[in-house]
Amino acid sequence: MPSLVAIVVAHDSADVLPGCLAALAGQHVPAIVVDNASRDASASVAEAAGAQVIRNARNEGYGRANNCGVRAAETAEHVLIVNPDVVLRPGAADALLAAARSWPDAGLLAPRLVEPDGRFFFQARSLLAPYLTNPGGRLALPQGDACAPFLSGACLMMPRALFLDLGGFDENIFLFYEDDDLCRRVAEHGRALIHVHGAEALHGRGRSSAPEPGRVFRSRWHQAWSRAYVSRKYGLPDPSLAALMANVPKALLSALILRRAGLERYGGSAAGALAFRRGGTALSREGLTR
Repeated sequence: MPSLVAIVVAHDSADVLPGCLAALAGQHVPAIVVDNASRDASASVAEAAGAQVIRNARNEGYGRANNCGVRAAETAEHVLIVNPDVVLRPGAADALLAAARSWPDAGLLAPRLVEPDGRFFFQARSLLAPYLTNPGGRLALPQGDACAPFLSGACLMMPRALFLDLGGFDENIFLFYEDDDLCRRVAEHGRALIHVHGAEALHGRGRSSAPEPGRVFRSRWHQAWSRAYVSRKYGLPDPSLAALMANVPKALLSALILRRAGLERYGGSAAGALAFRRGGTALSREGLTR
C-alpha cells in the first residue's frame, strides 16, 4: 500500500506507540513518526517498530508536526493522520482507500472511532461547519458511510496533494480546533467529509501523552485561545469575554477552597481567553515563532 503513508505525532507516547504502529504495519501502511521532543523513549520505540522518525528539537504542537510529516511523505497519494493512541482494526486501511475510490469528491475520510468504553464517537456538529450545521446538536449515529460536519483529527485520511494545496493544518494553532479548521477549509474547497463506517479504529482517548504537571492548565489555555482564534478567523462572535466571565469566578472559588484541579481547569480557560483578548498568541506562549 505504498500510496498510503501514516503520520503519527508523538509526545511522551512510548506506552501507546507500539500498538498503533503494529496495527499499521499489520495492514502494510508505512509510518512516519514526528517526535515532538519527547522526554521518554518514543523516538526509539518508533525506530524499533520500523517507522521513519523525524525528531523535533521542541514540541511544535499537533498541527505543525503533522504538516512536517506530510511534507516528508513524498511518495504518498493519501496520508493517514493517526494519533498514537489510535489502533486501526484489521481491514480499516483498505476500507478507507475503497471509500476514497467510491466517493471521489471526498476531501477527508475518517473511520468509525470506538472509545475505550465501547461507545461509537461521532461529533454531530462543529463550531465551524459551513454545511450540515445541526444547530441543535441532535445525535443520530450513522449506520453506514455518511457525509459529516466534522471529522476528528484523531484519525483521518486525505489526499496528500489536497492537504498541501490547502496549506495543511493552520500553524498558528498549537493545539485544539485545528481539525475543525481543516474540515472547514476542505468543505469550502467543495470536497466532502466522509465518515467511513466499515473502517474501525480504537481510540484510547487522552492517552496520547503521558501525564505531566500543569497539563490541564496548559490544555485548557489552548482550548480557550484556539476557540477564540478560529471564531475570529471565520467571522463568528468572539467567545473570549464569555469564557472569562464563566471561568474567573470558578477559578477564584477553587483558589479559595484550595481545590487545585478546579484552579487548573478554570484558571487555564480564563488565562487563554484573556491572552487572546490582549493579543497574545499560542506560539508565543510556547516559545515558538511562525
